[in-house]
Amino acid sequence: MEKKSEELIEEAEGAVVNSIAETMDLYGITPSTGRLFARMYFKHQPMTLDDMKDDLGMSKPSMSIAVRNLQEISIVKKVWQKSSRKDSFIAEKNFFKYFSHFYGNKWEREAKLNLSAIDYAEGILQQVMDDEEADEETIERAKVDYEQLEDYRKYCKWLERLVDSIESGEIFDFLPVEEAASEKK
Repeated sequence: MEKKSEELIEEAEGAVVNSIAETMDLYGITPSTGRLFARMYFKHQPMTLDDMKDDLGMSKPSMSIAVRNLQEISIVKKVWQKSSRKDSFIAEKNFFKYFSHFYGNKWEREAKLNLSAIDYAEGILQQVMDDEEADEETIERAKVDYEQLEDYRKYCKWLERLVDSIESGEIFDFLPVEEAASEKK
């Protein structure tokens, strides 16, 4: 009976491992690296590169590259293990923390970069609108572009507020995390 239970656990974990591996492309991660993260997610203790190699059947250099990629997006971290000289790693178990960090950084970058470009472009467009020698059609084009950029600025400012709400945790006041049991009813 014990073997059957163990096989059922493997089947359940395998289903989730496969789905995580398939969706990790959203984070710029290949399916094989996603599979590594998902396997690490179900491990309840840190893993060495050798452990990972044995578990997934991939080469140690491949494991090293995959772990480095996962570390870069803060979904796997190196941990110290007493009496071990090998590097050990553990997967981030809190998906809300990971989501907040990953998307917060990307959205913050998007907002800052685009707001800087908008400021620059609006300065140039203002010069065109103030140019007494510019023809009416050119001035009108500059005005339309300027107004369009103001709409874009609203989006970028909203995105900054979204990032702030994620970083502060305030977003969870508006969109609380519900217990999984309530979802099944």
